[in-house]
Amino acid sequence: MNKKKLSKFLSFVLRHKPETLDLKIDKKGWVDLDELLEKMAAAGKAASREEIEMVVNTNDKQRFMIDAKTNKIRANQGHSIKVKLELQERIPPAVLYHGTAFKHLRGIKEKGLQKMKRQYVHLSRDFHIAKSVGSRHGVATVLKIDCLKMIESGSKFYLSANNVWLTNDVPARFITFE
Repeated sequence: MNKKKLSKFLSFVLRHKPETLDLKIDKKGWVDLDELLEKMAAAGKAASREEIEMVVNTNDKQRFMIDAKTNKIRANQGHSIKVKLELQERIPPAVLYHGTAFKHLRGIKEKGLQKMKRQYVHLSRDFHIAKSVGSRHGVATVLKIDCLKMIESGSKFYLSANNVWLTNDVPARFITFE
């Protein structure tokens, strides 16, 4: 399996559908690496430990983490399954960005950004990263989020292990649509 396919497959099973491989995922999102390798091989998706380590270490978005002490792997964020990532509340920069497809703007203008099937709304400190994320689903647009006003209204922010800012939702009044 090539590196990109392996990364996508790991995202799929570690963030969304561990039952695809009948993986036992703990409440913090960790999976035994040997069990993952064994079940991938049994499902015809064989990969070596070295290939998985390469994906973890070279993924430009740092989506995964391996704990060498416990021989476990997990996704850093982006889960649609319930996991407790033990995130610490943090004060974000004054402005963050969210990339989305242009076709979603009407709904966002009406309801704001919602986590939908994920645990959090994902925000980026970097405009270009947000644009790249938005382009995955069509013509991209980048939304500017006023984090200071959100904090004043009681919103909480968290920073994932791979430097993605997370929050529960972003009401439309805090979004600049350009």
